[in-house]
Amino acid sequence: KDTCPRHEIPGQRQDSEIEVEITAVMDDLRKEATTGKPKPGQAPRRGEVTLSGGDNFLAGPEFSASLENGVPFYDALAVDGIGYDVSAIGNHEFDFGPDVFGQFIESFGGSLDFVSANLDVSGEPALDAYAQDGTIVRSKVLRSSGQRIGVIGLTTPELPAISSPRDVEVSGDLAGITNGLAADFARRGIDKVILVSHLQDIDNELALVPQLSGVDAVVGAGGGEILAGPEDRLIPGDVAERGFPLYANDKTGRSVPVVTTTGDYKYIGRLVLNFNRRGEVVGVDEQQSGPVRVSGVGPDAVAGDPRVRAEVEKPVAEHVESLAETVVANTEVPLNGVRNDVRSRETNLGNLVADSLRWAGQQRAAEYGVTPPQVGIQNGGGIRNDSRLPAGDITALNTYEVAPFANFVAVVPDVPRAVFRQLLERGVAAAPGAAGQFMQVSGVSFTYDVTRTAQVVREGTNTIVTPGDRVRDVVLEDGTVIVRDGVVVDGPPVSIATNDFSARGGDGYSFEGLPFTPVGMTYQQALQAYLTDGLGGAVTSAQYPVGGTGRIVAL
Repeated sequence: KDTCPRHEIPGQRQDSEIEVEITAVMDDLRKEATTGKPKPGQAPRRGEVTLSGGDNFLAGPEFSASLENGVPFYDALAVDGIGYDVSAIGNHEFDFGPDVFGQFIESFGGSLDFVSANLDVSGEPALDAYAQDGTIVRSKVLRSSGQRIGVIGLTTPELPAISSPRDVEVSGDLAGITNGLAADFARRGIDKVILVSHLQDIDNELALVPQLSGVDAVVGAGGGEILAGPEDRLIPGDVAERGFPLYANDKTGRSVPVVTTTGDYKYIGRLVLNFNRRGEVVGVDEQQSGPVRVSGVGPDAVAGDPRVRAEVEKPVAEHVESLAETVVANTEVPLNGVRNDVRSRETNLGNLVADSLRWAGQQRAAEYGVTPPQVGIQNGGGIRNDSRLPAGDITALNTYEVAPFANFVAVVPDVPRAVFRQLLERGVAAAPGAAGQFMQVSGVSFTYDVTRTAQVVREGTNTIVTPGDRVRDVVLEDGTVIVRDGVVVDGPPVSIATNDFSARGGDGYSFEGLPFTPVGMTYQQALQAYLTDGLGGAVTSAQYPVGGTGRIVAL
């Protein structure tokens, strides 16, 4: 199971109703796996293990119920109800920092172990305690029907760039670590070995297998691919990308099955392996293997688990409903988030969101060891309410409507001035037309001329083909001149707060591969915290006038 979302795609979240149904589906599959007579040629013993690929919680209004309620997290209660034997550690476990992940683990009371062989959590006390007591482990031996099954876990080496692990260290020696643990299993007489790896793309698992030996099957996670055969039932609208399972040859030439499934509790992936008495895989039952959809309708409909419904679905739904009644601030003026406006010109809501990113980066800079940002940048395409929030109360639900994605505040601490200038050029490249790349800014003001050369990037990338020449003057809030009459002024780099989607090159933003640090806060959380704490609950007409404050001026 994995719930790693595509960035900037709304609606990628856990659904408590599906959590209720998946529990019942999992119970049925366990019974089916361990009962009944074996087929001719099959070994007489039938065992099963149930693995999670990680990303067991995601940012969003549903998870905010867990954060508000505290331990035990509702998300953990749902996972516990599903009954995994072990879980890999995904990148999203660290989205809110190691301490929140520690609280998530605490919610299980020791009933679930987390496996990752390439993470060193000793630098984070909250997690190191779980490594010391055997809750966070490099590998795990599971037992079923008298058999021992070795499980090895891996987490993406990209973790520091895509989440907020703080002082958790990540090794990129995936093959060496896996082969060492597999060899140790063999010395101990454990002849069935599964790798559960959260590498963000099933092609990364397929590329890893040729470097491995001693692994019988690979369960990948993080990419969200839909693997299925022609007879498999899929959720309406879903389309199989490739077959289930995929195969790759390991170092010894053995064919190793590689599987995954998409997240959001939509499917349970089932892989049926046949072993001989020497513990060798002699075949995959491809008729029984495949994704099993979680459906409340149709011939495979299931009734939801009543305990999970009462303990998870109901309180989470009530929390989400309460967000519409929770006032976080009051605004003296309407706040303009109309789609075409935030994608083509400065608006007061755009200023507010950009200010919240810069403020959040400044608040978290010391904790994450980064230079406090001088500038905030928010892509217009990430502001999604497409309306004017009227003067009056702003609710918590309003902040989710404005900032709905699982995008995290990130600080890019050392941006050369020439790179900064081309970032601004990207923002106005489509002007006067509207485009998601148009940026709302904080801590800086600039002018641009649409009659001059617009920046061009190679389609589908952030590679600049033609540098822009539209940006004429750029001045930081403290008066520092970055660009004068179209010429970059020499000086030290600029520290920028943005969202991690943009920092990775989303919307064609070219940070030129500069390192950045997510600081454990979504842009929705930053907006809400800035409204309540940064502004003291008051959005004034003086600070956020209807027409903006002249931060972006077209000549």
